[in-house]
Amino acid sequence: MVSVSDKTGLPEFAKGLSELGIEILSTGGTATLLEKSGVPVIGVSEVTKFPEMLDGRVKTLHPAIHGALLAMREKPEHMEAIRKHGIEPIDLVVVNLYPFESTVAKPGVKLEDAIENIDIGGPSMIRSAAKNNSAVAVVVDPAQYGAILTELRENDCKLSEDTRKRLALEAFRATARYDSAIASYLGKKFSGELLPKNLTLSFEKLNDLRYGENPHQKAAFYKDLFDQTPLSVAAAEKMHGKEISYCNVLDLDAALAIVSDFEKPTAAVIKHTNPSGVASAATIADAFRIAYNADSLSAFGCVVGLNRQVDLETAKEISSHFVEAVIAPGYDPDAEKLLEEKKSIRLLRTNMPIKRENGRMFMAKVKGGLLLQTDPYAELDRTKLKPVTKRVPTPEEVDAMVFGVKVCRHIKSNTILLVKGERTVGVGAGQMSRVDATTIAGMKAGAEAKGSILISDAFFPFRDGVDAAAKVGVSAIVQPGGSVRDDEAISAADEHGISMVFSGLRLFKH
Repeated sequence: MVSVSDKTGLPEFAKGLSELGIEILSTGGTATLLEKSGVPVIGVSEVTKFPEMLDGRVKTLHPAIHGALLAMREKPEHMEAIRKHGIEPIDLVVVNLYPFESTVAKPGVKLEDAIENIDIGGPSMIRSAAKNNSAVAVVVDPAQYGAILTELRENDCKLSEDTRKRLALEAFRATARYDSAIASYLGKKFSGELLPKNLTLSFEKLNDLRYGENPHQKAAFYKDLFDQTPLSVAAAEKMHGKEISYCNVLDLDAALAIVSDFEKPTAAVIKHTNPSGVASAATIADAFRIAYNADSLSAFGCVVGLNRQVDLETAKEISSHFVEAVIAPGYDPDAEKLLEEKKSIRLLRTNMPIKRENGRMFMAKVKGGLLLQTDPYAELDRTKLKPVTKRVPTPEEVDAMVFGVKVCRHIKSNTILLVKGERTVGVGAGQMSRVDATTIAGMKAGAEAKGSILISDAFFPFRDGVDAAAKVGVSAIVQPGGSVRDDEAISAADEHGISMVFSGLRLFKH
């Protein structure tokens, strides 16, 4: 039985089957193509004794087809039943489905076009054949044609049990993905739900990885089939270097997320998913130089994200350091040539501008469950910043706050970030205590801490965090506010002559 939407390689495959003496039953456009290619075909209507109906919606939904697929050859009563009704067994099904996913991916696609690309007969035949894999083989991917023909030719027109099982597994995966795509699309169209009652997901393996976070762990990298954003590590082109590792992927994703939030030339230097330095500047070379030098000791072995094309000057800066991987929109030919002299560096390009994409959903796997949330991004409205201390921030300090908030949202909590202008000078990431985070940020900044702007991802529960900020020389603080002890934090800031602003925007990242 042959009925396909994707006709890639089909005439050649069908000719090979026919040369082996295999009779081919087919439908509609598939039968027409095979006949034009000189392949003998039996029309499905000759078997069902019914014409194709309802604009092709009903073709194979008939006992003559499904009885032929589902009859268990080892059960005499099954074989007697189909013999009684004049049904001949079908041993091989070659089916792929209407292009629902590519249809709904088109800009402005109409709902009725999406609906018409929901296949009914195809999945039914696939499932029937796959269920009865002890006797029936099912082929759902043109890439399988060559191997199938080879095995049939070498094995007296038979497929092994292992092959039938492997094909059945691929078939069920194909229908599961197909149904998931339909459920996901209609869930958004019919209800507009962001957090559905039943969440259907589908991922396809890009490649196995050498190991996971540590050498004793196995790992693989998968792409999301329903969130195929072109701006991602999964979609980026690997141009050069060693195999991408598990940790590389996480760090590259973090780097890409940060630089996507900025319009100016911006560089992010990442270590263990947190930035050791972020900077915006007039050129991407300057941005990288400043970001790297924000904490050059920590930056050793870093991953770098750049939101501009890599030119030769930037490449020279990068090549003077030990950098694990770089992701950027692209590379000038001379820059690429220079960087490729470093055999171990991984170079990835997005082949498109790196800019903010809204509307993404974020997931986190926990044992026995999955957490799903909307995009954590929220723009800081500088007009709604609320000064709460005697000293109000200068316009330059507010500019630094806006820059710092964009960076802070990408750093593991508890976070204290120190910035000057459009560059980070100290990062206190992932601490259990906000005071410790402040102390670490000040230590990283060193002399640069004096006169810096502090961004806190959440409120100060006690005044000790403000006291620690004053100790390292902070001049202004932006924090969400909302603590029952806000008055104590404000009083502490006033005592130290620090300007404090409430943003009303918490920036937790767990």
